[in-house]
Amino acid sequence: MKELYKLIATALSVAVIAGSPASAQDILRIGAPLPITGALAPEGAKLKQGYELWQEQVNAAGGIKAGDKKLKVELVYYDYQSTTPKAVQLAEKLVNDDKVDFLFSPFGSGAAKAVSAVAEKYGTPLLASSASSAEVFDQGYKNLFGLYTDNSTLSEPIADLVKAKLPGVKRVAILARNDLYPLSLGNEFEKSAKKRGFEVVYYEKYPIGTLDHSSALTQLRAANPDWVVVTGYINDLILMRKQAAELKVGGLVYTLINGPAYQEWIDAVGPLAENVTTASWFHPVLNYKSEDIFGSTQAFVSQFKAKYGAAPDFTQASGAAVGVILQLAIERAGSKDRNAVREQLAKGGFKTFFAPVSFGPTGIANSYVPPVFQIQQGKVQVVFPADIATSDFRAK
Repeated sequence: MKELYKLIATALSVAVIAGSPASAQDILRIGAPLPITGALAPEGAKLKQGYELWQEQVNAAGGIKAGDKKLKVELVYYDYQSTTPKAVQLAEKLVNDDKVDFLFSPFGSGAAKAVSAVAEKYGTPLLASSASSAEVFDQGYKNLFGLYTDNSTLSEPIADLVKAKLPGVKRVAILARNDLYPLSLGNEFEKSAKKRGFEVVYYEKYPIGTLDHSSALTQLRAANPDWVVVTGYINDLILMRKQAAELKVGGLVYTLINGPAYQEWIDAVGPLAENVTTASWFHPVLNYKSEDIFGSTQAFVSQFKAKYGAAPDFTQASGAAVGVILQLAIERAGSKDRNAVREQLAKGGFKTFFAPVSFGPTGIANSYVPPVFQIQQGKVQVVFPADIATSDFRAK
């Protein structure tokens, strides 16, 4: 009887959340472990905004069409406090206790890789909103689908720009956060630099949670680089840029990923943002026509601004993008059956507001070119690719 009461209570709870007298079969339940607190809290908040804008639009339209049913979207969140082991525990909970149909990944490559093992174990397709390291996708998993292209698609065009536009650049220094994605990105920059004949005069890692970069930056300064590359997340890169200025670290080019694409990064460092380069997978200047709930990049941007009062950055857009990809796959499959949806995800060919998205054999996106940005007079400008560029690439 206790189990019966529990089932009834669950059904009632679902009905209330969905806002209709639907049964559990008319709900699409998605589990999303998020870093609501801890060092990655800014990124977690952004993903949540993207998820919820998509959810709001879908449910306002009556739900996702799956055959002869309309599925209302329910998102189940848990805070993994920016620690990967906690994300793994919560993913298990979402699958086993909350009975989610699908999973959205935690933030970043390291946590996404760890949680992808849970998804594979239970046969639950996982859409990774913010993982780009090849090391995430080399596990032979069939349930992992990553929105981002691999890290070399960020390092290669920036290295090309530096080589073509700044012939005086010879020496490169790289400082990478010792975490899966930032370290993988640092390795890609090292490869891209060496491939073009640059000398890598400094390459070091800094620990997760570092609150003082002065020692590493002092050593980096002594290497006398022309091009400074630092990888990490927004809080890391705010601190690093300020300390680099205090220590008078030179260089003709500063490349910081990921941070400068965020307005709060620009606001936090002020004039020190000028001419810093970065790259990411999305910017509001894009203008794709899409087959998703938004209809185009510009429609998505407008709806985001209306809800949140500011233009979306790539992390916020990523949250909405994994939602529309899952929605399109379910609509194609005519069902929320995991096997049918997984098959449609693997087929790719999704025309989304974010980009045209298809997945390679390992599950990582391979169907578009991410833009390169530079901060100029406090604004984000696109400097690559040429067909969407809003300004020319400049020296520091």
